[in-house]
Amino acid sequence: MATRDPAVLQGPSQDVKQRNKPLEKGMATPEKATIALDTMQMLDPCRLKPDSIETERIITVLDETIAKLELSSLIPRIIDSLDRFADMLGPEITNSLIEHQKLANEMEHLLASSEEGDTMRAEEQRGCLCLLEQRLKCSVRNVLRLLLANPLLCQALNYKAWVRESPAEVFIKAFGEFRNFMLERLLTSPGEEEEKIWFMEDISLQIKKNTEAITALQAELAAAIRTREEEIHKKDNVIKDLKNSMQDLTKDCEAGIRQIKQEGEKQQKEELQASQARCARLQQDIQQLGAQLNALVLEHRASELALRKRKRRVEMEIVNWIQKYDTDMGEKQAEYEEIHAAYTEEKAQLSLLKEKHAVLLQEYSQIEEERRICENKKEQALKELNTMNHAAIRIQAFWRGYLVRSLFKSKRKKKKGKGKSKKTKK
Repeated sequence: MATRDPAVLQGPSQDVKQRNKPLEKGMATPEKATIALDTMQMLDPCRLKPDSIETERIITVLDETIAKLELSSLIPRIIDSLDRFADMLGPEITNSLIEHQKLANEMEHLLASSEEGDTMRAEEQRGCLCLLEQRLKCSVRNVLRLLLANPLLCQALNYKAWVRESPAEVFIKAFGEFRNFMLERLLTSPGEEEEKIWFMEDISLQIKKNTEAITALQAELAAAIRTREEEIHKKDNVIKDLKNSMQDLTKDCEAGIRQIKQEGEKQQKEELQASQARCARLQQDIQQLGAQLNALVLEHRASELALRKRKRRVEMEIVNWIQKYDTDMGEKQAEYEEIHAAYTEEKAQLSLLKEKHAVLLQEYSQIEEERRICENKKEQALKELNTMNHAAIRIQAFWRGYLVRSLFKSKRKKKKGKGKSKKTKK
């Protein structure tokens, strides 16, 4: 199975969104946004790429294992429809699948007999099971070897998209997660690992705080529900009491209504007479107030004209201010567009400078490495020179000592020869 490359086009759009969010909020916290973005990119296994031969080899081995697992999960389905795909599979693969089916049937039969049989033959059955397991493993390897030797056949079988059994699908998904985990661990540096641990601890603390808040809110909700139920129960009792009291009140009200009607009729007659006299007085008051109103209208008409003139002046001033505001805003909008264009241009230049900086940084690291190698060679040459000087000094000292000793020996021999000659002369 081919390795799944990450979606490269999604990265820049997400970076742009993360950069634009602080600008919309008034440039509040850009550092926190960039740190969170870097951490989420580090945690995303799809954004990781292998950067060494050993990592690529490990990932290719895991991908090949996943492909073999998918093919091995398809073997039972292929065996069930073997007559249908015999022409496409070929005689060799068909014979190996038939042998595999026979071994699987023998294994099932042996397992069924071991469950029903006695304990005396347990050891023999275990030995048979071990042999059958080895043969079954060899058969699976042989089938996978034959299927993988024909890539077109593998593609055709995968194109059929048969529904796998749930345990095999779960295992393949788990193995794929293990592959992503291994890729993440292989490509994660110690600093990134510490940042990831710190980020996960922060998330766990937030989750803990949220759970504590949820439990507290649930307790408050339960207490509020209990108090509400108690209040509802009390109100139900009050409603029952009110219904009983209403039934008593209806009877009392009927008697009271009769009495009130009688008293109302008497009071209506008295009030009718009083209202007629009051209407006459009010008519006189209305005439007097009408005259006062006419006088006030004439008096306030001049002030109304002055206020209308003032209102017109204020409206003209407001219109002038609005026009001035529109012109100012148009100028500022044009200035903003110019600044935005300059900002985009500077942003493009910054991206180019960053790329050049990355290239120069790589070259600088190579130059530093070459300098380090040269310094190591110089140090090693100095060490060798010092050892050679030390050895030469020792050789010279040894040679000087040898010369001195040889001179002393020759002098001693001469002295001895002179002494013997003097004795002979005497």
